[in-house]
This record gives sequence, structure tokens and C-alpha cells, in this order.
Amino acid sequence: MKRSVLAVLLGFVATFAMAAEAPAPAVKADPAKGKVIVDNVCAACHGADGNSAASANPSLAGQHPEYIQAQLHAFKKGERKNPIMMGQVAAMSDDDMRNVSAYFGGQKAKERAGADKALMAAGKKIYTGGIAATGVPACMACHGPNGAGMPVQFPRLGGQHAAYVVSSLNGFKLATDRKNAIMSPIAAKLSDAEMKAVAEYIAGLR
Repeated sequence: MKRSVLAVLLGFVATFAMAAEAPAPAVKADPAKGKVIVDNVCAACHGADGNSAASANPSLAGQHPEYIQAQLHAFKKGERKNPIMMGQVAAMSDDDMRNVSAYFGGQKAKERAGADKALMAAGKKIYTGGIAATGVPACMACHGPNGAGMPVQFPRLGGQHAAYVVSSLNGFKLATDRKNAIMSPIAAKLSDAEMKAVAEYIAGLR
């Protein structure tokens, strides 16, 4: 009898111990709440539906929510340095960032096209095959053939403004406003002309 009681007690202890060690359930995002923040804070630069009208500002529609959220945290921590974005996220909570990211991720990205066909052709060679002479790998190895990227790891690039892509590559190259262990060494090997070419090609990906 005593052994039975002891076995039951040990079973309860083990159950509670397992419950304590189990990871907390993931918090679900609320895109509707995210939209409210977007309408009041983000829309002026990134568009109400995440499709930016200004080439200097990235389009966020269809971007992986995990990637957007990670970047917002990076701005808040000062790991990415942009005075406007650092100011915008200063008062955002983790829930706010999660909700905004989910809202943008659920929007449909508008199709774009590169403006310079000659540059697009040169950019395609870099995007799909890299540059062997300088050790630049193919962009599609991480960002996919159509620029869809990979959730959590690599951002969606397809249809992004060419000007913003060039700006980002320069940011990685100079390590002024952002640093990335993968992108910084790659961007450092790209010339201005190569950046423009691959950016034109990326703008037309879908």
C-alpha cells in the first residue's frame, strides 16, 4: 500500500517537473491590432498595405513576419542604426512588433519590374550564378530563385525597390548602419555597378 502511494506521489512530482520544463506556448500575433499601429505609425513610409511608394523605403508586404520582427528588435536595441526607425520602435512592445509583423506579412506584394534591361541581364548572372572571380556566391542560394527567401533565416527580396536594395548592400559593405556575418563579406566584394545590376534584377523577381 505504501509503495502504491509513493508511486502516485512520484508520478505527480514527475508530471509537475515536466510541466515546469515545457516551453511556454508561442504567443499568437493579432494582425488586426497590427493594422492599427501600421495606419498610425508605419503607413506614411511603408504604405498602408506594406507596398511602399517611395523607393528609399522598403516594401514590407509579404515579407516573412519573423524577419520583420527581428529587424524591429534590432532597431530598438540599436543594432541597426536608423534615426527614424529607432524613434518609431522605441515605444513598441514585443506584442506590438509581433502584431505589426504579422499584418505586413499577410499583405500581398505588388509586382514590379526592373527599369534597365541591360542591367537586369547582368544582375541575373550574379543572382543565379554569383561571381566566381571574386568569390561572390549566387544570391538565390539563400534568397531562392524567385526571391522568396526562407522564413526566419533569409528575407524575401522579390519585387523590392532597386534603390533600397542598393542602399542595403552599401550598408552591409560599409557596416555603418547594419552588420551581418553573411551579407557584409559578400557586399564588400561587390562593385557599385554590380550592386545596381543585381538590384535591378531583384526588383523584377516574382
